[in-house]
Amino acid sequence: MPEPMLRLGLIVNPLAGLGGPSALKGSDGAEIVAEARRRGAEDRAGERAGRCLAALHARRDRISIFTWDGAMGADVARAAGFEPVVLGAARAAVSDSWDTRAAVKALAETGVDLLLFAGGDGTARDVCSALPGPLPVLGIPAGVKMHSGVYAVTPEAAANVVCQLQDGALVGLVTGEVRDIDEAELRAGRVNSRWFGDLLVPAEPRWVQHTKIGGRESEPLVLEEIAADIAERMAAGPADDLWVIGPGSTTAAVMAHLGLPNTLLGVDLIRPGELLAADLDAKGLLEGTAGSQPWILITFIGGQGHLLGRGNQQLTPELLRRAGRDRLVVIATRTKRAALAGRPLIVDSGDPELDQELAGYIAVTTGYEDQVLYPVG
Repeated sequence: MPEPMLRLGLIVNPLAGLGGPSALKGSDGAEIVAEARRRGAEDRAGERAGRCLAALHARRDRISIFTWDGAMGADVARAAGFEPVVLGAARAAVSDSWDTRAAVKALAETGVDLLLFAGGDGTARDVCSALPGPLPVLGIPAGVKMHSGVYAVTPEAAANVVCQLQDGALVGLVTGEVRDIDEAELRAGRVNSRWFGDLLVPAEPRWVQHTKIGGRESEPLVLEEIAADIAERMAAGPADDLWVIGPGSTTAAVMAHLGLPNTLLGVDLIRPGELLAADLDAKGLLEGTAGSQPWILITFIGGQGHLLGRGNQQLTPELLRRAGRDRLVVIATRTKRAALAGRPLIVDSGDPELDQELAGYIAVTTGYEDQVLYPVG
């Protein structure tokens, strides 16, 4: 008896993630997209959707893909060796949220088994608003803001979920929150996360991310301990060492301890005691660290465990390799670490080979002269 075909819906938001490496905090709006293009931003969503489908290539004779034409899905499906069923096309050369919602409705009416979409939280909102019924969905992470609990942790993880479904594994369904942040507020340094609805997602904790836990840490003493430790480490090194300071309230505490201005949701470049440049994009970071081996100070997203690839896409694989794994300094409070309940940290740098190189155990500074080894998945 022949195996049943798995009917996958596929939607790609070609504009998703453009503002990440460009330090624009998002990709919503024509002006932001134009500015990202001006800064040299390249397509992320198509490439990441392609990585997911490439991992499914060996199963292409048992998977039917239903999608929209061109950059909204058909192009990457064909590039991965599939012959997709094209149900429609964007109204203009560049698609928008109206096109995404139209595609969602058409794919749902076709009766796909699972809807895959490549985008960020804005795309998840469009999917949530347009979905007419309880269709299982899974996001391929491609945006800048991915606080919603509806995404796989990496493109390849999305493919793993599809494989489990196809192989008849016991994959349940749970409700995943769709959240989004006001980008204008975000660019002003304020996080205003709102709940917009829920979607049904595969209950597979190894491959599907949790909803981000928002808000600043309420542990000022622990943050001060961490900041003091990092400040001493900086003072003990060469005076011309460069430090890349990642986003977040945990790293902001270090900058406050140093008496330096900080971009809460951006990436800064400092020399001990001196701010060299604020809110740099990927190109600016590479130029600012040219000819040196910088330190990179980062924390992970509370509740999710993402260390790279969420909100800090300015940290490109080239920069991470320039620094090296030993100069990746991870900081977090004990409470923040405990909230992961043992789940490993997640790296999604955009370079699967680098992600493998970063896997293993990494030291996490949790206080003054207090470090723990924690797994990176």
